Amino acid sequence: MFREMKRRKQLLSREDTSAVMDRCTNGVLACQGDEGYPYAVPLSYVYLNEKIYFHSAKTGYKMDAIAQNSKVSFSVIDKDTIISKEYTSYFRSVIAFGKARIVEGDERQDAFMAMVKKYSGDQSEEDQHKEVEGCGRACIVAIDVEHITGKQAIELCKDS
Repeated sequence: MFREMKRRKQLLSREDTSAVMDRCTNGVLACQGDEGYPYAVPLSYVYLNEKIYFHSAKTGYKMDAIAQNSKVSFSVIDKDTIISKEYTSYFRSVIAFGKARIVEGDERQDAFMAMVKKYSGDQSEEDQHKEVEGCGRACIVAIDVEHITGKQAIELCKDS
């Protein structure tokens, strides 16, 4: 169903792909927008249990697009170093495909807490729990990943 990567030597291992997802702090969600136009929006996320989670207002363009078609892609760029004399960049990135859905209950709590820890880990445990318990205005969306690949510049393959 999903295409194989053409340049297999540049494929990141599953472990390296997960590491990129864990260390990056933002990515781009792409979905089908109005009148069939792509809609891509940068956002903060957490990668947990091989799923991608992000928070969102309960209404808006992003949520409308997901309600119309839950199939999405999500990409992150881990490295992008321009190498002027080689007319290229040394990059490392990940792209995932899956279906988005709103989460509730324990899954919502776990994902929300993971996001709070990732982005506000320096705050007290008490404040982190208050944030999660007290925030009812945001929803948490999961992307159930169906396919994920990481890729890096061939020049970086020597370093791995």
